[in-house]
Amino acid sequence: MASRAGPRAAGTDGSDFQHRERVASHYQMSVALKSEIRKLNIVHVLMWALVAAQVTVSHLSLVSHRVVASPYQWEYPYLLSIIPTAVSFSALPRNNISHLVVSMISGGLFCVAPLIYGCMEMFPVAQQLYRHGKAYRFIFGFSAVSVLYLVIVVAVQVHGWQIYYSKKLLDQWFASTQDKKKK
Repeated sequence: MASRAGPRAAGTDGSDFQHRERVASHYQMSVALKSEIRKLNIVHVLMWALVAAQVTVSHLSLVSHRVVASPYQWEYPYLLSIIPTAVSFSALPRNNISHLVVSMISGGLFCVAPLIYGCMEMFPVAQQLYRHGKAYRFIFGFSAVSVLYLVIVVAVQVHGWQIYYSKKLLDQWFASTQDKKKK
């Protein structure tokens, strides 16, 4: 292997390249965490689309309210949860720390807070369904409160993992910037 400065250094036979072919662990971790966050963002977009479809179909009266129930109040602020997902998507390609922080904070505000409010808002209806077996709102023949609680359970897990992986990714990015500052 020739170099620009002349012949190869004495004492090397060219087999000392393996240490240069390894990728630093924080880069490997960054790639893995970005992949997980992208998957979670896609799942969130799909759930958001379902909630948006329910709200749209209900407000435009495309089908009877017996088929698709009118939305609960928590579903309207949850529609803003697309904002943190869009910011998260924009943060990942260029390792933009500030966008990822904004995504995490707005994820708590626009994603998790409406879900908590939704649990509280629908609790009396769920209690009535459990105690008396009576449901008054339906989504395609299923109790709306049951369907929406299922959505909430999945959404809380998705948003929780999103925030967790985003925090881990920020730690990786900060570790790599600290390593660069030390050198």
